[in-house]
Amino acid sequence: MAIWFLALAAAVAASCPVLAAEAVRSLVANGSNQVEYVVEGRGPLVVMLPSAARGAHDYDEVAVLIAAQGFRVARPEPRGSGRTTGPHEGISLRDVAGDVAAVIRHEGLGPAVVVGHAAGSFVARALAVEEPALVRGVVLAAAGARRYPPELGDIVRKVNLPGLSDEERALYLRKAFFAPGNDVTSWLTGWRPLMRFGGAGGVPDLADRERWWGAGAKPVLEIQGLDDPFKPAATWAEYKAEFGDRVTVVQIPKASHAMFPEQPLAVADAIVKWARSLPKGEAPLKGER
Repeated sequence: MAIWFLALAAAVAASCPVLAAEAVRSLVANGSNQVEYVVEGRGPLVVMLPSAARGAHDYDEVAVLIAAQGFRVARPEPRGSGRTTGPHEGISLRDVAGDVAAVIRHEGLGPAVVVGHAAGSFVARALAVEEPALVRGVVLAAAGARRYPPELGDIVRKVNLPGLSDEERALYLRKAFFAPGNDVTSWLTGWRPLMRFGGAGGVPDLADRERWWGAGAKPVLEIQGLDDPFKPAATWAEYKAEFGDRVTVVQIPKASHAMFPEQPLAVADAIVKWARSLPKGEAPLKGER
């Protein structure tokens, strides 16, 4: 990890209460629904989408780190989290991507770098296909392989069940979400109901997966946790092999599927470096806030 980022971490640790106070919660309409999002910082826009059954709070630490490096970071709350509204069942990735598009348009700073954590990467890729003018590049963080052990899907369904004891939830977290030795306590709480997408088993648009899987024609950063069971070692090269030079791969040691609470400095460092490397392209950033 770069020395400058370690120095930044020390500075953020000292000033974090001040920086956190600068975060603002905003509301934007998306048709008859509304989307709540947290925004902080000034500069080019980075939008961060959480994983399945999680909320914007998962990015609290990383958002501060990225904003401190000259970015404006927006974190939409998914349906069922915060004050975001909208149907939870029989929906499509296009519907949820529309929530994110409303945030980017409201900020007026697009195109944005869109970060999708785990299942959030599905939404980020769908947005890049449906609204390419709003997306500068896509970050796939712990996105998972095309095929991973089927028992992991069962753990995802069980880990956010109401009424689980901390001990039961911690067991699931250690099995599938956190690398050995990493602290799972940040994910013992903060769970929300899973959205149920239209299609077999309520899985998001798998019948149409080839349409969005490659994130359109956008540059992609894939961040892989080296202990992530959803991305076994045999699949580390599969996404880049399929989509070529527009894909950059960064691997994070001692990180699993949770990644952001496990290694916030390393993940933020990867996102900042890659975002700075992107060309402005034909649709330049519209300004700063």
